[in-house]
Amino acid sequence: MNERQQAVYATVQASLRRRYARERRFRALGLGAVILGLSFVLLLFTDIISKGYSAFVQTYITLPVYFDPQVIDPNEQRDPAQLARADYRQLVRAPLRALFPEVKNRRAKRQLYRLLSTGATYQIRAMVLADPGLIGQTRQIALLADDDVDMITKGHVDQATAEERFGADYRSWLQQLTRQGRLHTRWNIEFFTAGDSREPELAGIGGAMAGSFYTLLVTLLLSCPIGIAAAIYLEEFAPRNRFTDLIEVNINNLAAVPSIVFGLLGLAIFINLFGLPRSAPLVGGLVLTLMTLPTVIIASRAALQAVPPSIREAALGIGASRTQTVFHHVLPLALPGMLTGTIIGMAQALGETAPLLMIGMVAFIVDVPNSPLDPSSALPVQVYLWADSPERAFVERTSAAIMVLLAFLISMNACAVALRRRFERRW
Repeated sequence: MNERQQAVYATVQASLRRRYARERRFRALGLGAVILGLSFVLLLFTDIISKGYSAFVQTYITLPVYFDPQVIDPNEQRDPAQLARADYRQLVRAPLRALFPEVKNRRAKRQLYRLLSTGATYQIRAMVLADPGLIGQTRQIALLADDDVDMITKGHVDQATAEERFGADYRSWLQQLTRQGRLHTRWNIEFFTAGDSREPELAGIGGAMAGSFYTLLVTLLLSCPIGIAAAIYLEEFAPRNRFTDLIEVNINNLAAVPSIVFGLLGLAIFINLFGLPRSAPLVGGLVLTLMTLPTVIIASRAALQAVPPSIREAALGIGASRTQTVFHHVLPLALPGMLTGTIIGMAQALGETAPLLMIGMVAFIVDVPNSPLDPSSALPVQVYLWADSPERAFVERTSAAIMVLLAFLISMNACAVALRRRFERRW
């Protein structure tokens, strides 16, 4: 090899080394970006779970409650109206005074009564209304503790802060209840069944879950058939002209419109023009239908385009009509992709907050809705409401509600992936 060839060879080798070095740097940057993104996601999930997992258990105080007939039903008539009006606060406060006889002054007693939630009186009331035979008996009842007690028991409030806020007696009372085995935690089923409340220990996501269910039901019943029908028409039957091109451009543009715009549209048309009820899942479903239709249409058209033209040509070749070809041959093959797009659209609708805020679903709703016409909230809106509350216990419940919402979203996306892998055909 002469000198010229050696020089050319050295130049080529140097160029290769530089290109390989750039390729390695690019791959390292890409891998670093992936690791950084996953790290932030892991950090976010860790923060949410560490703050919210304890909301799935609730603190209770077991006390000997005497169902005093003189307080509940002095006339011994067992009239449900009279039983409902009784002063049940006396029944839950009496065992506390008996356990802590050293508490004498009024201020200390008020502090002592704060160990129990205001929901404890409603708990005793519900028991008496369900079984009047309890009147005159003494039962060991696990009563709902106050949210401050719950936070101290779970370790979210340290002892120094607790003493500064509630006093040293508060700590000694809790220690005495713990030694006696009266302070304990158990599974918080009310978190999934109860509606919203101003008291953190009484607040639950039952109403928000029901509202989200009805909203998604309305969205699914409208967006799925309308979106698939529109996709079939545009892809298989519509003539190619300026009008259909305009429709396609608008569909693609609507998929990128901010969701709050659809909320404004729903407020103007469905509520102000048509007079539909505010805060109703029916209106929320209509608004989310408008928002998810572009996603369903685009995904359905992509599924139809993925079917090979030979399927259509073969069906037409054996005498099938255009409609028979589409509905008997093309649509069954494209249906898995359409279902995947629909599920992804539903997952997007489940996590939306802005359009629901615009139609009034941010209202404080205590009752669990029984139909799409009843006022209700939704899971993302419930998270928004609780995140604005100053109590420490609502931070816990906000994180727990986010965990439930993420579980639904992950499940829906996993279902879409499973359907695609199970039924998708590669051509």
